[in-house]
Amino acid sequence: MRILIVEDDRDAASYLVKAFAEAGHVADHAADGLTGYAMAKDGPYDVLIVDRMLPKLDGLSMISRLRQEGTQTPSLILSALGEVDDRVKGLRAGGDDYLPKPYAFSELLARVEVLSRRHPGKGEETVYRVGDLELDRLSHVVRRAGEEIDLQPREFRLLEYLMKNAGQVVTRTMLLEHVWDYHFDPGTNVIDVHVSRLRAKLDKGFDKPLLHTVRGAGYMIRAGAR
Repeated sequence: MRILIVEDDRDAASYLVKAFAEAGHVADHAADGLTGYAMAKDGPYDVLIVDRMLPKLDGLSMISRLRQEGTQTPSLILSALGEVDDRVKGLRAGGDDYLPKPYAFSELLARVEVLSRRHPGKGEETVYRVGDLELDRLSHVVRRAGEEIDLQPREFRLLEYLMKNAGQVVTRTMLLEHVWDYHFDPGTNVIDVHVSRLRAKLDKGFDKPLLHTVRGAGYMIRAGAR
């Protein structure tokens, strides 16, 4: 999933960004309601996580404005205000779920995953297929020839990005930006290590390899020879 977190508490936002990354998802951060509104309107997000009390534009007003202008990305409201009337106001403003603070991240993650399943992105594939390899983006299940393959969260993100761009060369820079969220080369062999592990899980025991190294260029997922 790609998630937008609109939260003015930078420590809380940093924790959420890191926690979602460890769970295999990509999270962006906006520190105020106006920035969050602009990013939500223009960005291809699966779920919005919005703090209720925000500078410049409060969370309920932000969600209400998005709904009025046709943006239907599911949203979950976080708030220290947890009374029934507070939750009702949040839902009536256009929120799809409401989670009072303090909360457990495991519950937040479960609620976000439910919202994503209920509202798959318009025109976005939820299942990628290359040859006999299948990746379900919602259930996070990967199978080859019907046999389930156990992947770590980062391996899943790596495979998801490669399959999204199946048949095309994916460069190291593209992987660093879209899978590791780096906008610079850290100068390590982290990509090579993960690709090697992923290749072992995908291709071991099969006659036809799917994950290919393109010398001097990058990597590619494809079925069959070129």
